[in-house]
Amino acid sequence: MQDKVKGKMKEAAGALTGDEEKKAEGQAQQRKGSAEEESRQKEKTRQAKEDARQAERERDRQERQDKGLLGGVADSLSGRDRRS
Repeated sequence: MQDKVKGKMKEAAGALTGDEEKKAEGQAQQRKGSAEEESRQKEKTRQAKEDARQAERERDRQERQDKGLLGGVADSLSGRDRRS
């Protein structure tokens, strides 16, 4: 975000003074800031998707465990199969 703000200021200063090089430098700095911001957002999205996949796997594992589908799991107190 700072790069975008600094770039905007450089661009404005270059436009006011007629310094095309400073103006172009400001625009480049803004693009850099935008690219960094986009990269951070993509990483957040990737991490959120991975967290969701992990939560789904854990939920599915817990459901299988609750239903007794992890093999012939017997109730340790009664000796009965929990699937019955």
